[in-house]
Amino acid sequence: MNVTLAVKQYVSKMIEDSGPGMKVLLMDRETENVQHLIQELRRPKYSVYFIYFSNVISKSEVKALAEADEQEVVAEVQEFYGDFIAVNPHLFSLNLQGVTRGRSWEPSMLSRSTQGLTSVLLALKKCPMIRYQLSSDTSKRLAENVKQIITKEYELFDFRKTEVPPLLLILDRSDDAITPLLNQWTYQAMVHELLGLNNNRIDLSRVPGISKDLREVVLSAENDEFYANNLYLNFGEIGTNIKNLMEDFQKKRPKGQQKLESIADMKAFVDNYPQFKKMSGTVSKHVTVVGELSRLVSERQLMEVSEVEQELACQNDHSNAQQSVRRLLQNPRLSELDAVRLVMLYALRYERHSSSILLSLMDELSRRGVSERHRRVKLLSAVVEYGGKRVRGSDLITPTDAVAITKQFFKGLKGVENMYTQHQPLLHDTLDQLIKGRLKDSQFPYLGASSLRDRPQDIIVFIIGGATYEEALTVYNLNRSTPGVRIVLGGTSIHNTKSFLEEVMMVTSHSSERPQGSGRHGNRR
Repeated sequence: MNVTLAVKQYVSKMIEDSGPGMKVLLMDRETENVQHLIQELRRPKYSVYFIYFSNVISKSEVKALAEADEQEVVAEVQEFYGDFIAVNPHLFSLNLQGVTRGRSWEPSMLSRSTQGLTSVLLALKKCPMIRYQLSSDTSKRLAENVKQIITKEYELFDFRKTEVPPLLLILDRSDDAITPLLNQWTYQAMVHELLGLNNNRIDLSRVPGISKDLREVVLSAENDEFYANNLYLNFGEIGTNIKNLMEDFQKKRPKGQQKLESIADMKAFVDNYPQFKKMSGTVSKHVTVVGELSRLVSERQLMEVSEVEQELACQNDHSNAQQSVRRLLQNPRLSELDAVRLVMLYALRYERHSSSILLSLMDELSRRGVSERHRRVKLLSAVVEYGGKRVRGSDLITPTDAVAITKQFFKGLKGVENMYTQHQPLLHDTLDQLIKGRLKDSQFPYLGASSLRDRPQDIIVFIIGGATYEEALTVYNLNRSTPGVRIVLGGTSIHNTKSFLEEVMMVTSHSSERPQGSGRHGNRR
């Protein structure tokens, strides 16, 4: 199962079917729109049109297009199911933010999520059995809507039967609010957390001394071999790989070799050799990106911050945790975002601890002068309301966590120390239990009467409220380590901490509209 390949094959098919000659691709911000097409066909600018819809189109819409085509310029109308963003081979997104209002679907977002998810199933040629998170009514509502489409369009889903049917597992982000709050240390995840990845693009315009040609760069594993080989590696390994690549180039030069001992040395090397810059634009791009990541790590003291985050997320030692958080909050170099996220992680981890110091930590934020946008009690309480113990359907945090933790150091560039990597997303445990046939029906029931008797082989996971690149890494590693099992992960969006907090505020700002004591429910169309 490969969502990137599925979309590439659709694009190749469009190019082949439309024949030789110059082509013009007409589209809006996402994909073609029926009403726009009708207007275009009434006054056509081109002699022939090949129309490809990225999802199922109704007979009435096809009829409307035919009636508008009075000059008979339409040569072909087809459905190619690419109504989603293929990020990595095993990762897709719908690029939707704020999909729920309170604990209910926002109607248009339910419709769009249903369309996007069914498009993925059609692109992968899967007609799955469906399981959903019982504690989330929004998960059940989406599962029911997807099932309705499969039933309605049964001819489209009439794929070759496999011995073990594929499985669609629908989850809710609120079951694991910790993962999106953590700093990351693998390349793709780290870039998104610190710089922001928007459809594989990074805005570097605010980087000090950035050149014009690097103000916006593209990171795509499809056309960037270095990125493809390094996106799941840790920060130290990436720097080492860049250094080795540049040293190989230097060996080909007759002049003396420069020493490359740090990120700064690499940047100086690139700036001083225009020939190298011209020949290896990709390396130049990655040296710039890694250099900016290194600057931010140092400026924000993220190694120290991340160590405390990992302690909060993975261990069960309140005394040490509160001391570590207090110590960091007194550090004047700690950024507002990092200060707030530490208190949020503490709140999620120890919300019901008898010796909780949450109020004291909130006072400390106030004394630090944290901006109103971050300091508000509403933002801190919103995270607990969104993903606290009362809401969660799974055991996100257990007293035995500390026993299972093994601290792992990874070594990298000289001068660039690396962090502990302890945390595993809740998704890892969920998928591990699913693969072993131990995922409880009482927590993740099947939609309908049927259930799998054998270990699932093809699994599509969809997270309402957004997935993360750390979870994508988990899926990548499970795919590599579990022969015979293929997993694809998707979400309404792909979060970093900032986008996750925006999502939380959108969801919880509408919670007050619910009657007191009402449960989770969904009403999206």
